Amino acid sequence: MNPQPTPNNPQPTPNNPQPPPPSRRVALVTGGSRGIGLGIVKCLIQDGFSVMLNGVRPEASVADVLKELRDQGADVAYCAGDVSDAGARETLINATRETFGALHVLVNNAGVAPKVRADILDATEDSYDWVMDINLKGPYFLTQLAARWMIGQKTANAEWSGAIINVNSISATVVSVNRGEYCVSKAGLAMATGLWAARLGEHGIPVYEVRPGVTATDMTSGVTEKYDKLIAEGLTVTPRWGYPDDVGKAVAALSRGDFPYSTGQVIMVDGGLTLPRL
Repeated sequence: MNPQPTPNNPQPTPNNPQPPPPSRRVALVTGGSRGIGLGIVKCLIQDGFSVMLNGVRPEASVADVLKELRDQGADVAYCAGDVSDAGARETLINATRETFGALHVLVNNAGVAPKVRADILDATEDSYDWVMDINLKGPYFLTQLAARWMIGQKTANAEWSGAIINVNSISATVVSVNRGEYCVSKAGLAMATGLWAARLGEHGIPVYEVRPGVTATDMTSGVTEKYDKLIAEGLTVTPRWGYPDDVGKAVAALSRGDFPYSTGQVIMVDGGLTLPRL
Protein backbone atom coordinates (compact mmCIF):
# COMPACT_ATOMS: atom_id res chain seq x y z
CA MET A 1 0.00 0.00 0.00
CA ASN A 2 1.35 3.43 -0.94
CA PRO A 3 1.49 5.97 1.92
CA GLN A 4 -0.95 8.89 1.79
CA PRO A 5 0.53 12.30 0.89
CA THR A 6 1.55 14.43 3.88
CA PRO A 7 3.65 17.57 4.26
CA ASN A 8 6.61 15.31 5.02
CA ASN A 9 5.73 12.81 2.33
CA PRO A 10 4.27 14.78 -0.61
CA GLN A 11 2.66 13.13 -3.58
CA PRO A 12 5.23 12.79 -6.39
CA THR A 13 4.73 15.18 -9.31
CA PRO A 14 6.87 16.11 -12.32
CA ASN A 15 8.19 19.04 -10.27
CA ASN A 16 8.52 17.01 -7.11
CA PRO A 17 9.71 13.55 -8.18
CA GLN A 18 9.74 10.70 -5.71
CA PRO A 19 13.27 10.31 -4.34
CA PRO A 20 14.99 7.07 -5.31
CA PRO A 21 14.79 4.28 -2.75
CA PRO A 22 17.80 4.08 -0.44
CA SER A 23 20.47 1.72 -1.63
CA ARG A 24 21.01 -1.46 0.30
CA ARG A 25 23.26 -1.39 3.31
CA VAL A 26 26.53 -3.22 2.76
CA ALA A 27 28.26 -5.77 4.98
CA LEU A 28 31.69 -7.33 4.63
CA VAL A 29 31.97 -10.79 6.21
CA THR A 30 35.36 -12.46 6.46
CA GLY A 31 35.35 -16.24 6.38
CA GLY A 32 31.89 -15.88 4.89
CA SER A 33 31.73 -18.77 2.44
CA ARG A 34 31.05 -21.59 4.92
CA GLY A 35 30.35 -22.46 8.53
CA ILE A 36 29.45 -19.69 10.93
CA GLY A 37 30.37 -17.06 8.34
CA LEU A 38 27.89 -18.39 5.81
CA GLY A 39 25.23 -18.55 8.50
CA ILE A 40 25.88 -14.87 9.18
CA VAL A 41 25.75 -14.00 5.48
CA LYS A 42 22.37 -15.71 5.06
CA CYS A 43 20.87 -13.83 8.00
CA LEU A 44 22.19 -10.48 6.74
CA ILE A 45 20.79 -11.19 3.29
CA GLN A 46 17.38 -11.82 4.85
CA ASP A 47 17.62 -8.33 6.32
CA GLY A 48 18.30 -6.84 2.89
CA PHE A 49 22.05 -6.35 3.09
CA SER A 50 24.36 -6.52 0.11
CA VAL A 51 27.28 -8.67 1.22
CA MET A 52 30.91 -9.01 0.27
CA LEU A 53 32.04 -12.50 1.24
CA ASN A 54 35.68 -13.17 1.91
CA GLY A 55 37.57 -16.43 2.20
CA VAL A 56 40.91 -17.94 1.30
CA ARG A 57 39.56 -20.28 -1.38
CA PRO A 58 39.53 -19.15 -5.03
CA GLU A 59 36.17 -17.91 -6.28
CA ALA A 60 35.69 -20.99 -8.45
CA SER A 61 35.66 -23.10 -5.29
CA VAL A 62 32.76 -21.15 -3.83
CA ALA A 63 30.79 -20.82 -7.07
CA ASP A 64 28.03 -23.12 -5.80
CA VAL A 65 27.60 -21.06 -2.65
CA LEU A 66 27.41 -17.81 -4.60
CA LYS A 67 24.93 -19.30 -7.06
CA GLU A 68 22.70 -20.53 -4.25
CA LEU A 69 22.66 -17.08 -2.67
CA ARG A 70 22.09 -15.27 -5.96
CA ASP A 71 19.29 -17.66 -6.92
CA GLN A 72 17.55 -16.43 -3.77
CA GLY A 73 17.88 -12.85 -4.98
CA ALA A 74 20.90 -11.94 -2.87
CA ASP A 75 23.25 -9.15 -3.90
CA VAL A 76 26.59 -10.75 -3.10
CA ALA A 77 30.18 -10.68 -4.28
CA TYR A 78 33.31 -12.58 -3.32
CA CYS A 79 36.89 -11.53 -2.73
CA ALA A 80 39.53 -14.13 -1.96
CA GLY A 81 42.29 -13.23 0.44
CA ASP A 82 44.01 -14.15 3.69
CA VAL A 83 43.21 -11.54 6.35
CA SER A 84 46.63 -12.08 7.92
CA ASP A 85 48.21 -10.46 4.85
CA ALA A 86 48.31 -6.66 4.68
CA GLY A 87 48.00 -6.57 0.90
CA ALA A 88 45.01 -8.90 0.97
CA ARG A 89 43.28 -6.68 3.53
CA GLU A 90 43.77 -3.64 1.31
CA THR A 91 42.43 -5.58 -1.67
CA LEU A 92 39.36 -6.66 0.28
CA ILE A 93 38.48 -3.12 1.30
CA ASN A 94 39.11 -1.82 -2.22
CA ALA A 95 36.98 -4.59 -3.76
CA THR A 96 34.11 -3.72 -1.42
CA ARG A 97 34.39 -0.05 -2.35
CA GLU A 98 34.55 -0.76 -6.07
CA THR A 99 31.67 -3.26 -6.00
CA PHE A 100 29.22 -1.61 -3.63
CA GLY A 101 30.52 1.91 -3.06
CA ALA A 102 29.88 1.78 0.67
CA LEU A 103 30.45 -0.21 3.84
CA HIS A 104 28.12 -0.20 6.83
CA VAL A 105 29.01 -3.35 8.74
CA LEU A 106 32.29 -5.22 9.08
CA VAL A 107 32.00 -8.73 10.51
CA ASN A 108 35.40 -10.11 11.53
CA ASN A 109 34.58 -13.80 11.43
CA ALA A 110 37.57 -15.50 9.77
CA GLY A 111 39.51 -17.68 12.14
CA VAL A 112 41.46 -20.91 12.39
CA ALA A 113 42.20 -23.55 14.98
CA PRO A 114 45.73 -24.92 15.38
CA LYS A 115 46.58 -27.44 12.67
CA VAL A 116 47.63 -29.81 15.45
CA ARG A 117 46.11 -29.78 18.93
CA ALA A 118 49.24 -29.90 21.06
CA ASP A 119 49.78 -29.55 24.79
CA ILE A 120 51.19 -26.11 25.55
CA LEU A 121 54.36 -27.84 26.73
CA ASP A 122 54.85 -29.03 23.16
CA ALA A 123 53.26 -26.30 21.01
CA THR A 124 55.43 -24.66 18.35
CA GLU A 125 56.10 -21.02 17.54
CA ASP A 126 55.08 -21.64 13.94
CA SER A 127 51.62 -22.72 15.05
CA TYR A 128 51.38 -19.80 17.46
CA ASP A 129 52.32 -17.27 14.78
CA TRP A 130 49.93 -18.74 12.20
CA VAL A 131 46.93 -18.73 14.54
CA MET A 132 47.66 -15.30 15.99
CA ASP A 133 48.19 -13.71 12.56
CA ILE A 134 44.80 -14.87 11.28
CA ASN A 135 42.71 -14.70 14.44
CA LEU A 136 44.05 -11.48 15.95
CA LYS A 137 46.35 -9.44 13.72
CA GLY A 138 44.05 -9.86 10.71
CA PRO A 139 40.84 -8.52 12.27
CA TYR A 140 42.73 -5.85 14.23
CA PHE A 141 44.18 -4.23 11.14
CA LEU A 142 41.18 -4.91 8.89
CA THR A 143 39.12 -3.03 11.47
CA GLN A 144 41.60 -0.17 11.21
CA LEU A 145 41.09 0.06 7.44
CA ALA A 146 37.32 -0.29 7.65
CA ALA A 147 37.04 2.21 10.51
CA ARG A 148 38.88 4.89 8.57
CA TRP A 149 36.48 4.42 5.65
CA MET A 150 33.46 4.38 7.97
CA ILE A 151 34.53 7.61 9.64
CA GLY A 152 34.81 9.21 6.21
CA GLN A 153 31.31 8.04 5.29
CA LYS A 154 29.90 9.35 8.57
CA THR A 155 31.61 12.70 8.05
CA ALA A 156 30.18 12.99 4.55
CA ASN A 157 26.68 11.88 5.56
CA ALA A 158 25.38 12.30 9.09
CA GLU A 159 22.61 9.79 8.34
CA TRP A 160 25.10 6.99 7.70
CA SER A 161 25.14 4.32 10.40
CA GLY A 162 27.23 1.24 10.80
CA ALA A 163 28.92 -1.18 13.17
CA ILE A 164 31.87 -3.50 13.58
CA ILE A 165 31.25 -7.00 14.93
CA ASN A 166 33.93 -9.42 16.06
CA VAL A 167 32.93 -13.07 16.03
CA ASN A 168 34.99 -14.47 18.86
CA SER A 169 34.70 -17.66 20.92
CA ILE A 170 34.09 -18.84 24.46
CA SER A 171 37.80 -19.69 24.29
CA ALA A 172 38.43 -16.02 25.08
CA THR A 173 37.87 -17.07 28.70
CA VAL A 174 37.52 -20.88 28.70
CA VAL A 175 40.91 -22.61 28.91
CA SER A 176 41.91 -25.45 26.56
CA VAL A 177 45.52 -26.43 27.27
CA ASN A 178 45.79 -28.42 24.04
CA ARG A 179 45.23 -25.34 21.89
CA GLY A 180 46.70 -22.51 23.89
CA GLU A 181 47.51 -20.33 20.89
CA TYR A 182 43.84 -20.35 19.91
CA CYS A 183 42.74 -19.28 23.40
CA VAL A 184 45.33 -16.50 23.53
CA SER A 185 44.23 -15.20 20.12
CA LYS A 186 40.61 -15.09 21.24
CA ALA A 187 41.46 -13.36 24.51
CA GLY A 188 43.34 -10.76 22.47
CA LEU A 189 40.36 -10.28 20.17
CA ALA A 190 38.18 -9.60 23.20
CA MET A 191 40.51 -6.76 24.21
CA ALA A 192 40.51 -5.49 20.62
CA THR A 193 36.70 -5.23 20.79
CA GLY A 194 36.95 -2.97 23.81
CA LEU A 195 39.73 -0.89 22.33
CA TRP A 196 37.92 -0.23 19.07
CA ALA A 197 34.63 0.45 20.86
CA ALA A 198 36.35 3.09 22.98
CA ARG A 199 38.13 4.65 20.02
CA LEU A 200 35.15 4.79 17.65
CA GLY A 201 32.53 5.90 20.12
CA GLU A 202 33.04 9.57 19.30
CA HIS A 203 32.21 8.76 15.68
CA GLY A 204 29.01 6.93 16.53
CA ILE A 205 30.32 3.57 15.34
CA PRO A 206 29.51 0.79 17.82
CA VAL A 207 31.75 -2.24 18.12
CA TYR A 208 30.38 -5.52 19.40
CA GLU A 209 31.52 -9.05 20.07
CA VAL A 210 29.62 -12.30 19.57
CA ARG A 211 30.96 -15.38 21.34
CA PRO A 212 29.73 -18.72 20.01
CA GLY A 213 30.08 -21.89 22.04
CA VAL A 214 30.21 -25.41 20.64
CA THR A 215 28.98 -24.88 17.08
CA ALA A 216 28.53 -27.43 14.31
CA THR A 217 31.02 -26.42 11.60
CA ASP A 218 33.96 -27.82 9.66
CA MET A 219 36.22 -26.73 12.51
CA THR A 220 34.43 -28.93 15.04
CA SER A 221 33.73 -31.91 12.76
CA GLY A 222 36.69 -33.81 14.17
CA VAL A 223 35.42 -33.63 17.75
CA THR A 224 31.75 -34.42 17.13
CA GLU A 225 31.75 -37.59 19.22
CA LYS A 226 33.44 -35.82 22.14
CA TYR A 227 30.93 -32.97 22.26
CA ASP A 228 27.91 -35.17 21.57
CA LYS A 229 28.79 -36.98 24.78
CA LEU A 230 29.49 -33.82 26.77
CA ILE A 231 26.26 -32.14 25.65
CA ALA A 232 24.30 -35.28 26.56
CA GLU A 233 25.92 -35.10 30.01
CA GLY A 234 24.83 -31.48 30.53
CA LEU A 235 27.66 -29.35 29.14
CA THR A 236 25.15 -26.80 27.89
CA VAL A 237 21.93 -25.54 29.45
CA THR A 238 20.25 -25.76 26.05
CA PRO A 239 20.86 -29.45 25.27
CA ARG A 240 22.08 -29.24 21.69
CA TRP A 241 24.91 -28.06 19.49
CA GLY A 242 24.90 -24.47 18.31
CA TYR A 243 24.30 -23.83 14.63
CA PRO A 244 25.67 -21.16 12.30
CA ASP A 245 22.33 -19.39 12.09
CA ASP A 246 22.27 -19.03 15.89
CA VAL A 247 25.28 -16.78 15.50
CA GLY A 248 23.88 -15.23 12.32
CA LYS A 249 20.72 -14.06 14.08
CA ALA A 250 22.76 -12.31 16.77
CA VAL A 251 24.99 -10.62 14.21
CA ALA A 252 21.97 -9.54 12.17
CA ALA A 253 20.35 -7.90 15.21
CA LEU A 254 23.53 -5.97 15.97
CA SER A 255 23.90 -5.03 12.30
CA ARG A 256 20.35 -3.67 12.16
CA GLY A 257 21.18 -1.34 15.02
CA ASP A 258 18.91 -3.03 17.56
CA PHE A 259 21.43 -2.37 20.36
CA PRO A 260 22.62 1.21 19.77
CA TYR A 261 23.57 1.84 23.43
CA SER A 262 25.57 -1.35 23.97
CA THR A 263 28.89 -0.71 22.27
CA GLY A 264 31.77 -2.81 23.56
CA GLN A 265 29.47 -5.52 24.86
CA VAL A 266 29.63 -9.29 24.39
CA ILE A 267 26.69 -11.35 23.17
CA MET A 268 27.04 -14.97 24.28
CA VAL A 269 25.70 -17.57 21.86
CA ASP A 270 26.76 -20.69 23.73
CA GLY A 271 23.58 -22.41 24.90
CA GLY A 272 24.47 -21.48 28.48
CA LEU A 273 27.78 -23.37 28.43
CA THR A 274 29.58 -20.60 30.32
CA LEU A 275 26.70 -19.95 32.73
CA PRO A 276 27.98 -20.59 36.29
CA ARG A 277 26.01 -23.45 37.78
CA LEU A 278 26.00 -25.43 41.01
